[in-house]
Amino acid sequence: MKVAKRLIGKYGASGLSLRQVAREMGVVSSALYRYFATRDELLTALIIDAYNDLGAAVERADAECDQVDVRARWWAATGAIRKWAKKNPESYGLIYGTPVSGYDAPRALTIAPATRVTRVLGRILSDDYAGRGRRRRIRQSAPELMQALNIANLSDQIPNVPADSYVEALMAWIQIFGFVSFELFGHLEGSVRDDDALYEMVVSELAEQLQLSS
Repeated sequence: MKVAKRLIGKYGASGLSLRQVAREMGVVSSALYRYFATRDELLTALIIDAYNDLGAAVERADAECDQVDVRARWWAATGAIRKWAKKNPESYGLIYGTPVSGYDAPRALTIAPATRVTRVLGRILSDDYAGRGRRRRIRQSAPELMQALNIANLSDQIPNVPADSYVEALMAWIQIFGFVSFELFGHLEGSVRDDDALYEMVVSELAEQLQLSS
């Protein structure tokens, strides 16, 4: 797995092959075929491993916080996402970068690992609503926006949150991962002098938009 990750970082996921991995490991390709019948099976294993590793990192960060302090949990979880991504750029690129041409991830195997992070962020928001939901200011979302959402899936991930707040939650998740992707793939160069300072501002502003308890 380590060799495959290194090759992905060097050549990209589209250029990965079992023969290439075997050659780098100094073994015959048939040795790998005992574990992975195709390149796609290897990619799936790498993707699941990446999602689970990131999910575990974010879950640990959240668990180490006072669960009543939702702002601290928000900062810890979002910080863990960025820290993991910078430490594991190849794995981050595999799951949040350009899709691999000709590869279709098996949803039955990847959905649960893929939603570990969003479920942590969802629990933070859900716990905040459960604790003081009646004191929150709910902004009604436009009907056309609500029709664009998969309400059933979102209600499962953030059960205590009213549907009108789903758009805000999705926008926050998109901005967090959007920032990390822009930073990791070099799209902030020339525009931002201090990535750390900007990320803190983004996380803080999103906490305000989400009206998280302070």
